[in-house]
Amino acid sequence: MNGECEFKLTIHKQSGFTAKQIDNKLAKRATTNRPQKKLTFIDIIKGNFLNRDEIKIHYRYFLLLFVLMMAMIYTNHLVNKKIKIVNALKEETEEYKSRNAYAQSKLIKVKMESELGKEVARDSLMTLENHPHKLLIKLDSTDAKAK
Repeated sequence: MNGECEFKLTIHKQSGFTAKQIDNKLAKRATTNRPQKKLTFIDIIKGNFLNRDEIKIHYRYFLLLFVLMMAMIYTNHLVNKKIKIVNALKEETEEYKSRNAYAQSKLIKVKMESELGKEVARDSLMTLENHPHKLLIKLDSTDAKAK
């Protein structure tokens, strides 16, 4: 504040303006906004929008937005990793289910064979060493006419 008063006094002495006129000029100088160049797509691509006065004033909000976007990207990455793991586990469980079904069918078949073997042993039947032969009988055409 002291420096501002000294500045006003030096301007007042040199220019011949009153203190009220100097205060008005300083107030206008502080509140005058420079006309902003219209923001174009190329400016956004080049990153020139980061040098604008609005950005410099509200840089904390833009920094917060940047941090939030990075957090969203990171959490999305983690979710994708978890989805891949879940899909791999689903495939593995399907494989184990099919193995279990195959093993159960084999077990049922073995149980049936053992029960059948017990029944055959009770009836004192033995397994054949030689399989039976098929007999094919051909009819002559003359015998077929006679019948």
